[in-house]
Parts: sequence; structure tokens; C-alpha cells
Amino acid sequence: MIPYWELLCSMKVLGKPIIEKFGRKHANARGALTAWVEDVELATWKTPHDIKRRYSSASFLSDNVVIFNIRGNQFRLEIRVTHVAGIVRILEVNTHADYDEKNKTRKSRGN
Repeated sequence: MIPYWELLCSMKVLGKPIIEKFGRKHANARGALTAWVEDVELATWKTPHDIKRRYSSASFLSDNVVIFNIRGNQFRLEIRVTHVAGIVRILEVNTHADYDEKNKTRKSRGN
């Protein structure tokens, strides 16, 4: 049984179906993504420094968006974190190549 105070302190991960769908298409990402979710659900991220301490290669964008390199940088996981509420919302998962292509398109449109 998990003590109630640990439930209040750990992060809640929203959007797991996004990871599950991606894992069905990219089986080699499934284990790493599942491990990431389990790790985050046990974490307490009060500040970006807490994330950086555990995931040194995490990249921080505006609007509390964080990009994680998954499985040796083969995949990119994009999340939005609300530190005060302890919520992580999965936005999307891409292969590294797809992520780069998407961002190249964004930059060329000026977004």
C-alpha cells in the first residue's frame, strides 16, 4: 500500500494513450516510454531544476513544454508540465527524424 503523502507528492501523467498508440507503431520505443512514465509517476517535480537533475538532456521550451530524448535520442517526447499541480501532459511522441521535420516546417512558416 502506498502512503497517501506519496500520492500527493508524485506526478500525475495525462495522455498515456498517446504513448500507447506510438508504442504500437514503434515497438522498439515501447519499453523506454513505459519506463519513462513509471519514473515520472514516482517523481516530484517542483521546478525545472528537478527535471534537469534526472534528465540532463531535457530541453525546455516556452509554455512549460519539455522535450525528452528517448532511447538514445531515437525518439522525442514532448510534454507540458504544471509543477504546482504536479501534472505532466503528454503532447506527442515522434521519431527524431519526424520531430526535426516538423520543427523545420514550423520554422519555415515563422511559428
